[in-house]
Amino acid sequence: MDTGGAKGKQKSDINVTPLIDIVLVLLIVFIVMVPGLSKAMKVVVPQVVQTATPPKPDPNNILIQVDLDGTITLQQDKIDTQGLKDRIPDAVMLQPLNYRKVFLKVDEDVKFQVMVDVLDAIRAASDTAKKKSLEQLDKFQGQDGGDVKVAVSLKKRAGAPTT
Repeated sequence: MDTGGAKGKQKSDINVTPLIDIVLVLLIVFIVMVPGLSKAMKVVVPQVVQTATPPKPDPNNILIQVDLDGTITLQQDKIDTQGLKDRIPDAVMLQPLNYRKVFLKVDEDVKFQVMVDVLDAIRAASDTAKKKSLEQLDKFQGQDGGDVKVAVSLKKRAGAPTT
């Protein structure tokens, strides 16, 4: 091994032999492993079926719409907040236990207080349905009514600018 340079000084060159050995070993490993990594699985992509008419909504789903002028619609009937509080518990009780859902569509520019009132009515309906379920506890074999889950979506007005 040559450790000396001119006049007995050390060489400042890097010994690249171990580096080349490591790179060659890694190259061989990658060459061996790459064919094993390229195995593909067959995938069946579902086909989209276009229908002329949209599917009918599930009658068990409760849909509440709040329009820009504050009009509240339960399914197809226009209703006020108090009427909503009276009619939702019975509709919620018709839904299966632990699958109680209310879909709420709110216009994007509706006053915040109107939406809060509707959500309060839904919460009160959930509590009422839960109490009724607990009264009939033996009928439901020990299950409580479960809470009502609310899915909220914003209705965009036609022609409204999008940002």
